[in-house]
Amino acid sequence: MSPSPDHVDSREDLASFVRSLRGSYVDDGNSWDNGDLGGFLEALAAWIDDADGWYGNAGRELPANGDWNFFARALRAATRYE
Repeated sequence: MSPSPDHVDSREDLASFVRSLRGSYVDDGNSWDNGDLGGFLEALAAWIDDADGWYGNAGRELPANGDWNFFARALRAATRYE
């Protein structure tokens, strides 16, 4: 079972969560608002830009020490990694 986004506490949890997103897309990608790669990446960038708003609306603080480089490297690597 995949962890929820609020319970990703390790690299393995993150990989499992990403796989669950892929499974969701394979099973019912037509229900996604951003069902193509271009739309998905644009929505991802927009959400990152507004993450402080999302966190504020949820009554939480944006994590100050997120490993943004790790996430950026993972996204870049996925353009070539097999």
